[in-house]
Amino acid sequence: MLASSVISLDQAHLAEVARRGVPVPGYDRDRLAPRLVHIGVGGFHRAHLAVYVQELAADGGEWGIVGLGLLEQDARMAHALRAQDHLYTLIAKGAGPPSAAIVGSIIGYVHAPPGHDAAVGELIAAPTTSILSLTVTEAGYAEPPAEQVAAGASTFDRLAAALAVRRDRAAGPLTILSCDNLPGNGDAARRSTLAAADRADAGLRAWTEANCTFPNSMVDRITPVTAEADREWLRQTAGIEDRWPVVAEPYRQWVMEDAFAAGRPPWDRVGAVFTDRIHDWERYKLRFLNAGHSSIAYLCALADVTFVHEAMAIPAVRSFLEELLHREAMPTVAEIPGHPREEYVASVLERFANPGVRDQIARLCVDGTAKFATFLVPTVVGQIEAGGPTARAATALAGWAHYLAAVDPTAQAFDASGDLARRYASEAVGDPVAFLEFEEVFPPGVRASRSFREQFSEAYRRIAAQGPIAAMEHDPARARIGDAR
Repeated sequence: MLASSVISLDQAHLAEVARRGVPVPGYDRDRLAPRLVHIGVGGFHRAHLAVYVQELAADGGEWGIVGLGLLEQDARMAHALRAQDHLYTLIAKGAGPPSAAIVGSIIGYVHAPPGHDAAVGELIAAPTTSILSLTVTEAGYAEPPAEQVAAGASTFDRLAAALAVRRDRAAGPLTILSCDNLPGNGDAARRSTLAAADRADAGLRAWTEANCTFPNSMVDRITPVTAEADREWLRQTAGIEDRWPVVAEPYRQWVMEDAFAAGRPPWDRVGAVFTDRIHDWERYKLRFLNAGHSSIAYLCALADVTFVHEAMAIPAVRSFLEELLHREAMPTVAEIPGHPREEYVASVLERFANPGVRDQIARLCVDGTAKFATFLVPTVVGQIEAGGPTARAATALAGWAHYLAAVDPTAQAFDASGDLARRYASEAVGDPVAFLEFEEVFPPGVRASRSFREQFSEAYRRIAAQGPIAAMEHDPARARIGDAR
């Protein structure tokens, strides 16, 4: 496509974008009401919640989103969206060619870095605001540093100040909906909000408890970082100049508790699930998808595999993951009626094999300490208690120990507890089971299990002697038969 035919993405050019074969919002964006405010507009929000809202708008819904950026660096997103009338392109990448569609459910964006609290209060206290959703990453729920607390500058301290304005204006109840990828995200949001309310105002906790709800939710859609190649693909294939498109896999899932204080959109009409079994859904994701990612991450990094789909094309890796999920993880998870565990595992394997997303093994290696403790170790605990198999989980954890000891620390993926993890990994070089003394990851029952200690030690030595791929090829059942003979 000629460079002269490239057009900027904005409201005025939507008709031309549609003529070029890219789907655009077919609804009147002016009728969308600013009923949903979202803190932390990034790739995941624009590929997930905003898409659900868009599909309801196309079906006659009137909910619209106003983005709220609380960080200085959110100026980039504010600039990109405002220049495009808050439109952006979603590029879906599956097994076939990518597809593009324009999303228009975000109708405004407020950039309010520290020092602009009045703007935050006006937005959250607005009587039209019914839901405050947020993606602030897991770290955003931690106790803020003392200097942030003193300045009232943490996300939840600023939220508490805005809730005080809403209370004083009698603007009504509010749902605070976490869309972050952590277990019990609604409970975490509630704890952080109430702690900030206590710091802000002696009476604010009681008002918040009486007027705000915090539904737990489980969110899922792989959303890689947008690359310049994605912008160039959009220019070349559709002649569209988009400052910040978002890339995602075709699959998406959203499961949540139906606990909304001031109404909600009928998201179940466009695929969301409302449930009273949110914690069972969380276990599906944590022990199948998240644990699956972490279990192949470090072994594949040691084998110099770059992308997840490349890893899944290696028979030993795919077989290892299938066996881990079916034999070790699945028995530890209660089945949700109408949603078989086998089907969920099959979807995980299919998604990992998707070559379009080009998800990087290095991304999966981030924060191994927190991830293994949450994702994989609960499966190990459950199987130890039941006397079940744990050999493949032991191999995955031994791969992590090798990675920490063998890879230059400057080349390792970030881990908030990386220095401590590497200390135990260095001790494991001489005595593999020394790594299991890492109490932040391994609870007493795991450390005390003789069979697991033996499996871990054997897997560690097998990786050192034969390499990570051969270690994944090892069949524990066949080895037991051989030993018996």
